[in-house]
Amino acid sequence: MSLPLGFDCERYLTEQRTAILDRLRRFSKLYLEFGGKLLFDYHAARVLPGFDPNAKIRLLQSLREETDILLCLHAGDIERRKLRADFGITYDSDALMLMDDLRARGLEITAVVLTRFQPTLPAAVAFRNKLERFGIRVVTHAATPGFPTDVDLILSDKGFGANPFIETDRPLVAVIAPGPNSGKMSTCLSQLYHEHRRGIRAGYAKFETFPIWNIPLKHPVNLAYEAATADLGDTNLIDPFHLEAYGQTAVNYNRDVSLFPILKRILSRLMGEQVYRSPTDMGVNRAGFAITNDEIVRYAAGQEIVRRYFRTACEYALGVGTREAVSRVEGLMEELGLKPESRPVVSPARQAAAGAAAAGKGFQGIYCGAAIQLEDNTLITGRNSSLFHAASSLILNTIKYLAGIPDKIHLLPPAITQSIAAMKENLLHKKNPSLDVEEMLIALSISAMTNPAAQLAMEKLPELRSLEVHLTHIPSSGDEAGLRRLGVNLTSDPFFPSRDLFVH
Repeated sequence: MSLPLGFDCERYLTEQRTAILDRLRRFSKLYLEFGGKLLFDYHAARVLPGFDPNAKIRLLQSLREETDILLCLHAGDIERRKLRADFGITYDSDALMLMDDLRARGLEITAVVLTRFQPTLPAAVAFRNKLERFGIRVVTHAATPGFPTDVDLILSDKGFGANPFIETDRPLVAVIAPGPNSGKMSTCLSQLYHEHRRGIRAGYAKFETFPIWNIPLKHPVNLAYEAATADLGDTNLIDPFHLEAYGQTAVNYNRDVSLFPILKRILSRLMGEQVYRSPTDMGVNRAGFAITNDEIVRYAAGQEIVRRYFRTACEYALGVGTREAVSRVEGLMEELGLKPESRPVVSPARQAAAGAAAAGKGFQGIYCGAAIQLEDNTLITGRNSSLFHAASSLILNTIKYLAGIPDKIHLLPPAITQSIAAMKENLLHKKNPSLDVEEMLIALSISAMTNPAAQLAMEKLPELRSLEVHLTHIPSSGDEAGLRRLGVNLTSDPFFPSRDLFVH
């Protein structure tokens, strides 16, 4: 279901561009740290209905003539194959995709900066070599001694002075990354150190979407940011420096506030003056001025917090998350009076699984359910069987409903499903021969060649994008990949669909 709009993205882009150019006029060169996701920022789009997931890239396109771009990537994230959860790809793969997407939009990366780099990290070294053989400039920064507390050491030849300087030609330098903790701030400050040694009056600013500084601390949009960063332990708070300097309440987050005294000393030493009086001063963030319907964004943000609860609970079940992160999101839900069932698709999915169990229709005693909410709020369910995973059944039921095809008409001839099931069982030695979403979509495309009903149903697949889906179990890789390609907002209960420890 798409919510009514509560955010004016065009107003936001206009205000944001003006704010950045105004800040640029204060310096000879401005290093602008971009927080959050540069492309496909679906979190922002979900909590601020009307926000374009690619708003930041549109902003950069409008500033193309003034801007160079540095892409930061933490070498340790490459080594441990850190994942971007919404795409299911590693940060280094995301960086490659980001460079391709920028190039397709007429923007080129000036250099890639591998931060906290060590030559003993083989995956990071291989990534550097790969980029260089593509003709992309790569700069490596080792961990800065004393960072962030020992200002004297940081601002010396052994600190930032040990980093190679990255030459840029344009007055605005956008410093971006695939995700948090990629070393954007240290890269900006290192560049400032070298610029000022060359007599250039360079400055620094932050461009974050969240938390939104000029809405209440406990506004659901700001709490949704805490839920999204529960694994990092980020918390929002009133900026004490801003309150003291201006008598004005402003929201910031703990890492920026705790680092500000040190950052203030570094900037003052470099520039010979006090540039900012608070961490909020450093920001050029205008999202709060583009909210047009507070009630809509409050509801949307609450729904996002529930989604984050399911994600952190599943990550904990899979062994890649912590109980502390789950508890943080549970606390946020309790604060807003939310529960897992506040997500409209949760109860119907569980009811579908219970119905399958009552009828004894599942697969070898495993009963799974799935539900989707359509644009008109209609709820459709699916359940697993010997032929289909619950998610596959759900998609088939949904596109048949959207196409007006009677339930008794088969989209997939039994011969196709049975042939695929036999191959999975006899040749690939799969324990569960039923079709996952990816397999079902391939079978559907084959059936559409001779079955007009299947063709008609396939044409409805694009209408599933951005709809809400819930599964009663952690999806298989084929279900997850297929649902991601369909573009649905997926959550699942933190339970495994099989008693097997190894699933292949």
